[in-house]
Amino acid sequence: MNLNLLIENLTNPALLFFVLGIVAVRLKSDLQVPENSSKFISFYLLFSIGFKGGQELAHSEINMEMIWVILFALSTSIIIPIYCFYILKRKLSIENSGAIAAAYGSISAVTFVTAIMFLDTLNIKFNGYLVALMALMEAPAIIVGFLLIKFYTKTGKEKDGSFKTVVKHALTNGSVLLIVGSLIIGLVASEKQAQGIEPFTTDLFKGFLAIFLLDMGIVSGKKLNDFFKSGVFTVSFAVIMPLINGVLIAVLSGFVTDDIGNRFIISVLAASASYIAVPAAMKIAVPKANPSLYLPMALAITFPVNITIGMPLYMSVINMTQF
Repeated sequence: MNLNLLIENLTNPALLFFVLGIVAVRLKSDLQVPENSSKFISFYLLFSIGFKGGQELAHSEINMEMIWVILFALSTSIIIPIYCFYILKRKLSIENSGAIAAAYGSISAVTFVTAIMFLDTLNIKFNGYLVALMALMEAPAIIVGFLLIKFYTKTGKEKDGSFKTVVKHALTNGSVLLIVGSLIIGLVASEKQAQGIEPFTTDLFKGFLAIFLLDMGIVSGKKLNDFFKSGVFTVSFAVIMPLINGVLIAVLSGFVTDDIGNRFIISVLAASASYIAVPAAMKIAVPKANPSLYLPMALAITFPVNITIGMPLYMSVINMTQF
């Protein structure tokens, strides 16, 4: 791993604000980001990413490489939850295994945002269609996780946990809908029209991200104690599995694209874990799954692992396998 790249990432202001949030909780400070402000910032980040992605997509040419990248990335959101489930099933219940597997097969929009900032510091570009791909990768993992649970138990036959309900929730989840809708709007808007809101979608982005990560640090800090009580296995899984997934995809992605930015984004998406869409879907579909397991695993462990160690590691692997 490039040590300078790791140090640069660890001194990133956005990451340091995340650490500040955790420190504030450990010090029992009353520091809080107002709930309404936090929701607004979440909406803003998704809107900004989607809109800018749409603009990039408008200038992207549809070719075979794009098709292969999309198929490859979607396949990761199907395959990853399958092998994660069978690893988890050795120690955990079927319901918890399926929910956690779905979380690790799905993606984290906030990790995606942080990855964009990471590439920005390195002046590396990526294709806009990956924004749409990010939204598309939410649903397959949720569906696969549900089907695995259904296969091994009768939970999937319950009325509230019907397959149709899960699919609908995965596709109409607010974060997915917002980012896809923003992408479409960015796609159809002219360059002149986009420039009218550019100060809002671009100039304010890094500042809002820093505040959002401060809030994420506070939320993570509050969940750490309860999670550590769950045992070594879940903690180890939350640390090791995203790194394995990220490195594996960093290597394999070289077979479908030579673009460093694209390979990095796909690797980060494969390494990330959902703590928004999956918990919301599993709460409806699999009420027996314990959210105090899969939520802290994704948010309090995997997220910081990815933005500190993971991203520099995936970039180093990509550079080493760039031919």
